[in-house]
Amino acid sequence: LLKEIQADFLLTKYSVIILDEAHERSVYTDILMGLLSRIVPLRHKRSDPLKLIIMSATLKVEDFTANKHLFKITPPVIKVESRQFPVTIHFNKKTDPDYLREAYKKVCRIHTQLPEGGILVFLTGQQEVNMLVNKLRKAFPLKNRAFAKTKVIKEEIDEDDEDELDMKRVLQKVKKKKEITLPNIDLDCYSVAPSDDTELDLLEDSGDEEEDRWGDEDAAILSHTAQPMWVLPLYSILPSYKQAKVFAPPPDGTRLCIVATNVAETSLTIPGVKYVVDTGKVKTKLYDKLTGVTAFSVVWASKAAANQRAGRAGRTGPGHCYRLYSSAVFNDEFEGWSIPEMQRRAVDDLVLQMKSLGIQRVVNFPFPSPPDQTQLKVAEQKLTLLGAIQSPPSQMSQKDEFSGKLTQLGESMARFPVAPRFAKMLCLSHQHNLLEYTVAVVAAMSVQEVLLEAEKQGAKVSRAKWAGHGNSLLLGDAMVLLRAVGAAEYANSQGKLEEFCSLNNVRQKAIVEVRKIRMQLTNEINLLNPDLNLSVNPQMKPPDETQARLLRQIVLAGLIDRVAKKTDQELVTTKGKRKPLYNTPEMEDLVTIHSSSALCKSYPDWIVYQEIYETNEKTFMRGVTAIEPEWLPIFALPLCHMSQPLEDPPPRYDQESGTVKCRLSGTFGRSGWELPLVELEYPPGLDKYRWFAVFFLDGSVCPKLAEYKTTLLSSPQTMTKSWAKLQSRTEFMLKSLVSKEVDSKSKLYNVWKEDNRYLLTAYQKWQPDNMENELAIIWPPVEEFRTR
Repeated sequence: LLKEIQADFLLTKYSVIILDEAHERSVYTDILMGLLSRIVPLRHKRSDPLKLIIMSATLKVEDFTANKHLFKITPPVIKVESRQFPVTIHFNKKTDPDYLREAYKKVCRIHTQLPEGGILVFLTGQQEVNMLVNKLRKAFPLKNRAFAKTKVIKEEIDEDDEDELDMKRVLQKVKKKKEITLPNIDLDCYSVAPSDDTELDLLEDSGDEEEDRWGDEDAAILSHTAQPMWVLPLYSILPSYKQAKVFAPPPDGTRLCIVATNVAETSLTIPGVKYVVDTGKVKTKLYDKLTGVTAFSVVWASKAAANQRAGRAGRTGPGHCYRLYSSAVFNDEFEGWSIPEMQRRAVDDLVLQMKSLGIQRVVNFPFPSPPDQTQLKVAEQKLTLLGAIQSPPSQMSQKDEFSGKLTQLGESMARFPVAPRFAKMLCLSHQHNLLEYTVAVVAAMSVQEVLLEAEKQGAKVSRAKWAGHGNSLLLGDAMVLLRAVGAAEYANSQGKLEEFCSLNNVRQKAIVEVRKIRMQLTNEINLLNPDLNLSVNPQMKPPDETQARLLRQIVLAGLIDRVAKKTDQELVTTKGKRKPLYNTPEMEDLVTIHSSSALCKSYPDWIVYQEIYETNEKTFMRGVTAIEPEWLPIFALPLCHMSQPLEDPPPRYDQESGTVKCRLSGTFGRSGWELPLVELEYPPGLDKYRWFAVFFLDGSVCPKLAEYKTTLLSSPQTMTKSWAKLQSRTEFMLKSLVSKEVDSKSKLYNVWKEDNRYLLTAYQKWQPDNMENELAIIWPPVEEFRTR
């Protein structure tokens, strides 16, 4: 819809627009709301009304009704009561910090003491889910052979469903297979909830010392019941066919127990769930607005999320929600609503897209929950570094702040639906047949957790093979992703994608998403340049040494603000291994390469990384590629502090580029990391014109003039001497070049296309008077311009 707004701002094709699940508050949903808040009144003025309906079950309505910057006239709020069975909420008397152990105990007690009904447990992440699933399966195994051999109804999923799990469709298919009927039990007959509104301890503590964090309760549990439990995990990166199992009825004689992350909070109904066990915790991604460091932290969920979780117990019948925290914690420490995504992430992609829509001052845009000015400042700085936004004037007024305009490169970058740094990589890849590789790398980098931990030996061997050697190995994690995506595409063409993903510990849902992004990017590139005829090729060969080296440079061009340099310090792990530590420009703390990286053994001196994240009080880099420090002044010049051109060796004329090259020393970043001597184009200024004049006079720029070098009245080097202005010919030549801004061969040729007498008089002053007519005949000293 955003793309349609770019072409048709008033959305004249539509009369009604519905934004559903608005509480999820994604960045692009917020942009749409802001734009539509302006489009609706414009359409009304034109007597062509557009109706906007914003729908949500748990939306923070005040962000919309009380936000006069968004809606000048408060929109009406219509509340539709949904069909919801009563859910009884039970709080713990005390809040145990070991919520995982408490969840295990609670599930055990529900299973052994309460009547039939499915159990849904909310935890924070995959590791916790798998730990609890394994523990419950050991406590309540499918002992009976009849149970063990019971086949779970496995739905045959269409090809489209294999690509993306459609929860509603799978649920409909399950219902067609077998109608699920829940027993009609009067829960009031059971002593579940005590009078003080806290959850009743169904089993008394034995008082014995615990051998581990879970407690040794298995013997007591099994003495109460022989009923097995059908325990299933549910989290976002679980394969689709395993996620679908939660909608199928459990084997006869077993109780369903689903251990899930917050993926089960909304948008799906799991049949038969009567009991919800809520730890109240959620793992959230915290983003440092200044350093860009990501930290994963387990925090209390919001009250809205807790109520959503409780509601899962009342979708198909009356239910109970057991909260493993006290009512005081809920009232005092839970926020009312989750922080919108807009305010807890980088917004450089948002700023780029909005500027491409013609919204220059993003700070004035009517967001439902606007990002703060720090986020917007950092975003504009990043986009300026990437070359997407024009550099601000040196004397910038408050009016000029946040008003940077897109460059030509920025306009091209905005065409691609990926992060700006990845879009820049695509824009630089049209040479050397690199586009198909960059498209695959960018698509893979845009999806989280493509590669799972390589637990199987076969997966470890595959990844070592994918990393390769030489420049392929130095390309690092980008090369592993590239080879994984290429191999997966080939396996998919052979109908063996699921087998490939299983053998190589590759997440199938991620690969499917990567393929969608590849196709989207490929189509966009073909629209921009139809002659390329780019495709998603299952026979794509790995890049050769030259291409791998160029890909390293392209990755650097997109990650210029994420450079790290190895230090002399080391991190000693618990196993006694030593890992070199790295400095980064924005952080004081040292970081190391994650053990899953392809470069975790070689530890190059200079690298770029895709992200830094903190976990378990350690800071790691992921998505690592090795670079050469001499590339930094070429691809990351705004972050380099370069010296004046060195006199020894003196500047030279580069025939290939037609420019003056010189040697410079320099440093990188705020920390002043020393760079090796590099050869770059001579920096702009009068000295650059002087040196170009030297090479013009000696025949380097125009070989025809080399014939007249011996008759010059002064040495060409005179142009660079401190006393050069004492000779009128040097000043005349300098002024002639400066007047047309000619300091390279290409600029000179462009002027000659318009004025083929340009520089004739200036050059004649350097030759004897008797040479004037001869020079006039051969001018300009390039054949193609004389024949015009």
